[in-house]
Amino acid sequence: MGTKDFANIRSVLATDCGSTTTKAILIEKVGEEYRLVTRGEAPTTVEAPFEDVTKGVLNAIKEVEELRGRKFLSDDGEKILTPQDGDVGADVYISTSSAGGGLQMMVAGVVHAMTAESAARAALGAGSIVMDTLASNDHRLPHEKIETIRHLRPDMILLAGGVDGGTIKHVVELAELLASANPRPRLGIAYKLPIIYAGNKAAREAVAEQLEDKSDLTMVENLRPELERENLGPARDKIHDLFMEHVMQQAPGYNKLMAWTDAPIMPTPGAVGKLIEHAAKLNNINVVGVDIGGATTDVFSVFDGIFNRTVSANLGMSYSMSNVLASAGMENILRWVPMDLDEPELRNRIGNKMIRPTTIPAELEELKVEQALAREALRLAFQQHKEFAVSLKGVQKQRTISDAFSQDVGGETLVDMMSLDLIIGSGGVLSHAPRRSQSMRMMIDSFLPEGVTRIAVDSIFMMPHLGVLSEVNEHAAVEVFDRDCLIYLGTCVAPIGRGKAGKEVMKITLSMPDGRSVEKTMLFGELALIDLPLGQPARARIEPRRGWDIGEGPGNPLECDIHGGVVGVILDTRGRRPMHIPEDHKERVEKLNAWSRVVDEYPDIDSPEKMAAGQ
Repeated sequence: MGTKDFANIRSVLATDCGSTTTKAILIEKVGEEYRLVTRGEAPTTVEAPFEDVTKGVLNAIKEVEELRGRKFLSDDGEKILTPQDGDVGADVYISTSSAGGGLQMMVAGVVHAMTAESAARAALGAGSIVMDTLASNDHRLPHEKIETIRHLRPDMILLAGGVDGGTIKHVVELAELLASANPRPRLGIAYKLPIIYAGNKAAREAVAEQLEDKSDLTMVENLRPELERENLGPARDKIHDLFMEHVMQQAPGYNKLMAWTDAPIMPTPGAVGKLIEHAAKLNNINVVGVDIGGATTDVFSVFDGIFNRTVSANLGMSYSMSNVLASAGMENILRWVPMDLDEPELRNRIGNKMIRPTTIPAELEELKVEQALAREALRLAFQQHKEFAVSLKGVQKQRTISDAFSQDVGGETLVDMMSLDLIIGSGGVLSHAPRRSQSMRMMIDSFLPEGVTRIAVDSIFMMPHLGVLSEVNEHAAVEVFDRDCLIYLGTCVAPIGRGKAGKEVMKITLSMPDGRSVEKTMLFGELALIDLPLGQPARARIEPRRGWDIGEGPGNPLECDIHGGVVGVILDTRGRRPMHIPEDHKERVEKLNAWSRVVDEYPDIDSPEKMAAGQ
């Protein structure tokens, strides 16, 4: 890794080595702006018969080479040419990876709701999947914990516990458990398992005595030095370092890949989180991002500068679809299906998807069922995120150690929907929905935004590439993120409150960019769409009726700028906490179809001409 002038780069090649596909993008400086110019992809080659991840990387870049019409690889096709020389090569090459199952960790802490939860936040924020969380008060017997550690075989373990200057007894007991388990790493048998100790500094010597000979032990600053303060940065940074030094070096071809890159390789979810953090910080906004995949759903949030990430490991749209049914329940899924469908047929459709996880819906009914399931997968993942993204538990409370061990105390969620500025959706079911209005509806129905909230999707899943680029050139990453990565769908305007059918909820007046004035009075239970293209915002005056709140308190009006998008502005007066969906089956189906027609969500099945035209 040589020294480069990252501030003045002309071109960037970036790859994301996924479990099945390696995706490459080329970013170039066009005039004074950084823009995405080309994208290529190829199968990932981490497994037999190739067992060399760089083969897939070179194949993906070769496609970029052919599409762009300029040279990025050496004559033998075995090396990436950097820096750029004339019209040959790229100034910078960077990469992320989730091949081989990504980074899998266990975390341990003394009190489940305090230090163990802080350890999980550090691990999740670094891009790992947390396989299990051990705690002194998790009600498992010592031999059960030892059996769990041996069975899971994580890539590394993060051990925390105790505030600085507090008791060391319980964290040392956890170290003894780890030593007794003597866990073996998932990849490679010739090296010791990395363990990071980020607990009470007074216990370092005793922890080292237990673990130094049996593991690759690293000490970092306490991630919970005081009851009311988290310090997650050092633990997160060390997780990244050990991911590079240990986990990546065991995967076929990664040593070669690491020698090529101009910045450390990052776990894919960690890179996505970095980008969302940077975007929220630079624009001074609160953001929620979601990536819904076939097996898992990741949720990211930044509220008032505090970043959180959660992984719902059993909520996905193919391999984990039956888990969505089991977790949500038949009734919750059927409430989003806008047609007559009995339970056995729904179960059969879900079973078919699990048997053939890579298939996409071939009929309109299949698409509607899949998007109904997506709403519940997103809702459940977001609910789990809200329960995890909380203020520090135990703060400003009179408590004893026995109190801490006997109960989970405090911790209000940091997710404030009324202060949320932007929701970003990613993953096939959102990014590749046949119509953008379907993506927008799915996110509104799942996340239930309140007040005035912009909604966007990741166009081609380039957030991982831009996340690692943000560590090299933040300006370039955010510029491409805003101009090429995000497709702004529009804005949702949704007051909170409860009402009755036929009753007025709000009046909105929009002063449009072309000088027109648009007025709309909304009744309870309605959706409405106002066409407003992306570009110059409209000035809005929103007047909620008594008992309804748009962000300024019940009944108080709000004046603000509202941004458009490829869908437009959706006015949603179906209520919140909870949203009102009719319980009667016939009435519900009629309502669902009426809401769909408002945003032209699905083709008109009574109009073959319209379907043939793809309208």
